[in-house]
Amino acid sequence: MNSTLRLTVCAALLAGLVGCGGSSTGEGTASAGAAVTGDPVRGEELYQQCAACHQLQANAAGPMHCRLFGRAAGTVPDFEYSQAMRESGLVWNAETLDEFLTSPFTYVSGTKMGFAGFSESADRADVIAYLHQANNDPATCPAS
Repeated sequence: MNSTLRLTVCAALLAGLVGCGGSSTGEGTASAGAAVTGDPVRGEELYQQCAACHQLQANAAGPMHCRLFGRAAGTVPDFEYSQAMRESGLVWNAETLDEFLTSPFTYVSGTKMGFAGFSESADRADVIAYLHQANNDPATCPAS
């Protein structure tokens, strides 16, 4: 199955799961609380702003982004997070990423992330779609 079709099928399945009792913190499904609806191709272009500090498969100035969906914030091994992030209680999904990427400093006061955020909702949706697609591609983000 090609990656575009796989993403479409995945998004449809996840959208259906949202109504099945997943919490807004993302417990139980990869993106409970919000469907992934952006343009992953445009999101990959926008992600270049993130790539100054983040990589998909390895920690850099920021933690790696592979296996992001469903992961508790502040838990990537061998990365030194701020106390605020470690204690945030966040679980990353489309909804929490959208809220965080709007204004990281406001959403997690005390974060060490040095990015002001994406003010446009379409930009956030596209970056989240790219991350979601990358995370569901075993060639890009192999299982640990």
